[in-house]
Amino acid sequence: MASQRVLDINKTLVSRHPSGSCRVEIIREIVDKSIPMTKRSQQQSSERQSKRTKMNTVTWGSYLGAYKTGSAIDQEAERIDRQKAAFGHDTIARLKDLNVLIIGMGGVGVETAKNLILSNVGGVALYDGRVCEEKDRGCNFYVGPEDVGEVTLAQASLGELRSLNPFCRVDVLECEAVTKELLNNDVLGSGKPYAAVVVTMMLPKQELFTVNTLARENGIAFIMALTHGVTSSIFSDFGPHHEITDATGEPTQTLAVSNVEVLDDKPELLDVSGVKEGEEVVVVTVAQNDHGLEDGDVVVLEDMRGDMEGLNGKSVTVKRVAIASPTEAKIDTRGVAFKTALQLPTSSVIANFERQYDFYKKDFDNDSSNANKKFPVRTITIFNRLALVRPPVVKSYKSLEETLVQTPVPQMLRGDDWEAGKGVEVHLSIAAVLDFHEKNGHWPRLHEKNDASQLVELAKDISDNRKTVEGACWSQAINYGFPSGEARDLDDKRIERYARLFSTELTGFCAFLGGAAAQEVIKKSGKFTPIEQWVHHDEEALVADECPSNTGPLFGSRYDNQIAIMGKDFQARAANQRVFLVGCGALGCEYLKGLALMGVGTGKDGKIWVTDMDRIEVSNLSRQFLFRQNDVGHPKSVRGALVVNKWNSLINIEALEKKVGDDSEDFFNDHFWESLSVCWNALDNVQARQYTDARCLFYSKPLLESGTLGTKCNHEVILPFRTSSYNDGKESDDNEAQIAMCTLRSFPYLPKHCIEFAKQAYFADYFEFGPEVYESFRKDPMSFFEQLDTMEPAEQSRSLRMIKAFIDLQTDSGGDIDFKGCVRIAFNRMMKDFRTSVLDLCFSASEIERSSGTPFWTGTKRRPRAVDWNEPFPLLMEYLYSTSNMYAMVWNVDVVRDLNEFQAIVDEMKLEQPVWEPSGEKVDLSEGDNEDNDGAGGEDDEALKGELYKIDASKLRKAVPQEFEKDDDLNFHIDFLTTSTNLRSWNYDIKASPRHTVKVTAGRIIPALATTTVDIEFCKLILGLESQGSDKFLNSNINLAAGSGNFTTFAPDPPVLISTNLEAPHPATFTSWDKIDISAKRKEMSVEQLVQYIEKSFGVTVDRVFLHGDTQDNAVFNSLDKKKLDWDISFDDEGKVTVSDGVFSQWPQVRMAVQMLGRLPPTSGQRAIFKTQVEKVKVSLDQTKASFLARFKGKVSSAYREVYRPIEEGEQQDYFDAVFKSRDYVTLGVDCHTSSRDDITLPCVKYIFSHS
Repeated sequence: MASQRVLDINKTLVSRHPSGSCRVEIIREIVDKSIPMTKRSQQQSSERQSKRTKMNTVTWGSYLGAYKTGSAIDQEAERIDRQKAAFGHDTIARLKDLNVLIIGMGGVGVETAKNLILSNVGGVALYDGRVCEEKDRGCNFYVGPEDVGEVTLAQASLGELRSLNPFCRVDVLECEAVTKELLNNDVLGSGKPYAAVVVTMMLPKQELFTVNTLARENGIAFIMALTHGVTSSIFSDFGPHHEITDATGEPTQTLAVSNVEVLDDKPELLDVSGVKEGEEVVVVTVAQNDHGLEDGDVVVLEDMRGDMEGLNGKSVTVKRVAIASPTEAKIDTRGVAFKTALQLPTSSVIANFERQYDFYKKDFDNDSSNANKKFPVRTITIFNRLALVRPPVVKSYKSLEETLVQTPVPQMLRGDDWEAGKGVEVHLSIAAVLDFHEKNGHWPRLHEKNDASQLVELAKDISDNRKTVEGACWSQAINYGFPSGEARDLDDKRIERYARLFSTELTGFCAFLGGAAAQEVIKKSGKFTPIEQWVHHDEEALVADECPSNTGPLFGSRYDNQIAIMGKDFQARAANQRVFLVGCGALGCEYLKGLALMGVGTGKDGKIWVTDMDRIEVSNLSRQFLFRQNDVGHPKSVRGALVVNKWNSLINIEALEKKVGDDSEDFFNDHFWESLSVCWNALDNVQARQYTDARCLFYSKPLLESGTLGTKCNHEVILPFRTSSYNDGKESDDNEAQIAMCTLRSFPYLPKHCIEFAKQAYFADYFEFGPEVYESFRKDPMSFFEQLDTMEPAEQSRSLRMIKAFIDLQTDSGGDIDFKGCVRIAFNRMMKDFRTSVLDLCFSASEIERSSGTPFWTGTKRRPRAVDWNEPFPLLMEYLYSTSNMYAMVWNVDVVRDLNEFQAIVDEMKLEQPVWEPSGEKVDLSEGDNEDNDGAGGEDDEALKGELYKIDASKLRKAVPQEFEKDDDLNFHIDFLTTSTNLRSWNYDIKASPRHTVKVTAGRIIPALATTTVDIEFCKLILGLESQGSDKFLNSNINLAAGSGNFTTFAPDPPVLISTNLEAPHPATFTSWDKIDISAKRKEMSVEQLVQYIEKSFGVTVDRVFLHGDTQDNAVFNSLDKKKLDWDISFDDEGKVTVSDGVFSQWPQVRMAVQMLGRLPPTSGQRAIFKTQVEKVKVSLDQTKASFLARFKGKVSSAYREVYRPIEEGEQQDYFDAVFKSRDYVTLGVDCHTSSRDDITLPCVKYIFSHS
């Protein structure tokens, strides 16, 4: 899949490998044949130039955030903060030029409008003249009871849609002919035409085709998203010419270029897709060992220098470079020799391979046995080379009218249905319903049998007429996705159902289609790949009971659509569902909306709990549509519950701000979990998902799991005993590629290296770790020194130096730190980090060059330059501003936000740059990753300890550690990271990083733009379909950015079988859903009895019994402790000591004492010393035996409480006691083995007892 990357060229390497002006022209020619620089990128280039010209003016800091309050804050930029991370700045700018017409404001229409408005497109026009009905309130969440029968769907939706985003123009379109409106060149007063039209309600045939034709003729994207009953379809048409600049939207990866070479004639051995032998090719060598790109990926050239500077901002397609090598050569592509050889220029690499090839080819040809045989060759991909080739993809799309005929195997969302050709019935139904309306003047009516029969006949006629049309959609057999040409019977039942339910819609389908349609509109910008061109979905499982008295008659309820499809009994069960929704972010808002629209929790026994610990931030407003500006700062769960309660006042909903985890089980207790119908996750981290999954496993509750990452979305249905669980898979939050510390510390060459160092070193040391260890020392020095002894040497050294630095800050300021003192601290820090350390590094490197005679600054190592306060530029003052205020917050000094006031303070202080001289200290220039040993000081550390012992901590000033928070601009955190990042980038001549990029990278922001819904799967749970098998349910993995090939749904996997290793008649396997219940309600077992019970029941020997899931060494029973009962230490009458061998394994220090007692004569005075040592061990052994026996013979619950109750008194003990007393069971894990020492695996043991 194509994706976009940024290539960053190393200036020093370009000058080292001059390609000459003619070579640059060749490269420029190739790039110029690619996508032209957009107006936006030209503007950015101009802005960069403008910024350079302003470097010497007094204006600085305009991009900083902490000084801005009130009207100075860019509210629009704050709102779309997350979207920038997924779309990129250029795409965000292009979205503001998009005006969209939405035809139809039912469920799909309002969902599409909501998503587009939140995406910050330029304008959205709403067109729907249908008057609101009560049933519309089941899908259009903005239709209120006061709107029914009074206003149109478009008018009812307008107010709330406008309030979603004040920076997007939204209005109702009232006109006689929507076809004429498409030609409007001043949409909503923007001075721009429509960029896209989205049809969300079926239009008469000729009107529909006319809208599509006009869109194609005027460069307007045409999207149609329709849902009728249990059938949904989406169609996309971007016209005869559409350029795709970024096919997948995968996160940008920055690659450093170490060399660019033009090969006049592509050698025979070199393989570049699409480039013929002898043709010219440009080969780029990247600094990384593996660029990770595929053929057709698009890269953006940035930070080009010298003659190539004009290429900055331009895009070009790349191809992977491979080379032919004789199979007999057996080259190890993972070996050091191969990787070292690739560091040579491409011409040299090719020459080496040609010599190798010729050598083996000659031997092959000289061997007569090889006559008429082909010389065996393997192709080796060179993963640090890329070839620059032609521009991005240009695609052509067919019209709606054409594809309605010329789509022989329409795509279905479910892969199995697609391969089986089930899309044919849906496709023919759409064609037939257009003819139906043209013939009858109305659409098929709800539950009307005659209309359904007529639609079937129309579909058959259409199919029959197309049999002779090549590539047409008709009722032919489809085998594994390929048309056979053999006629088959149409599935009349499915077409009849389509007609009978044509006038209905379900909120779950509306939500999905609204998200998909909005994403298609965004693709008008050239970002992402449109779908090809149809995708259908038919959810037959929802029509579980078609009894007329169950699905009708209807009496004007808001739930009429649901009742008409799934029945009155469904609605009754939905009302009494008890749902636990975990998370109220982007997904949580969608799910709360769906629950309210479906009427869940409106019955006497029904209830919804929603919990989320987070507060609403401005950047949440671009996706979490339940919130508005006045909600910022309030709890997400509380405000979300208030909104949906207004939509449906009958729902019983409780908003919580509690974390769901093993520290909240006093609230989320057995009664809570056992009362639930379903747990529904809307979480953004793996640990929380694993916990809720474990709870559902234990309480045998279904779990609806889902997640989003940018345009990717997925959901998983987890059914008790029928499907695998979330914990059966392996997922981690740690997806970050690690960067070697030596690179971050001394040899950065990419912007992200500077960002990571600013976060990991500067911010952590100065404002987090430093103040924390200092405060630990200040509050209790002796306790700190005890804690220090438990640290690793490197951490000890780091801690001591941080404390000393914080004390020195106070000493230097005379013990009283005011804001000027903070400025001075910040200035000294700037001089040390960005001047002195740089000069020291360069001096040491120069010494190495002089002594070795070889260049040091080679490859990706850039020689840094030091800042000079005597030649200031704005970034120095910006760093000083943010760092001074950060220290002010640490020392609890009033901050200075006003830039002019801060400038005046600095001017008054007349700060002077210290004179640099070689320090003589060793500078670490190693290229290995030696971070574990960084800062270990040996004798220096001991001297530091001695100094700190003499400090009177009571006279030290309190420091306030700063916990990193990315979303509060007033705290100076992102300002500091941005300025320190860019000063370090300036040191190393690396491209500066925008503030937003620093925020996203350092804050680990994961954008969530695509929201999917599992409402439909929830409906299946209400219907009780799990009893019919898990294949009635669907999981999904969908990437809305990467085209229809990435729309996939599939049946859930069965539970993972875990082998017990037991022999018959015992179970051979079990799943994570299984438990072993052992009841001791009447009379509690002792630990000994429990062990005996398990051993007898399963024919095993028990090694350990412990808290299930615990990974520590603690145990209720450990067979090693039992063996200690046989250990003995005894003295005979002559004083000879006898010690069991096992004692030495536990108390190795006693071995010498025993040996000495055996050697020393009875009269020796030293015997008493060694005898005392042995006697102390004997006392410990006797105590260990007694302790074990007491626990072994005592109750299981008592042993459990003794082992796992926290030692320290306080909240942890109180929490343990509360949870322990509330339960009549403990969960235990068992390690055991057979007589042949084979390990046995048993399920979780639920040991049930009585507290009385």
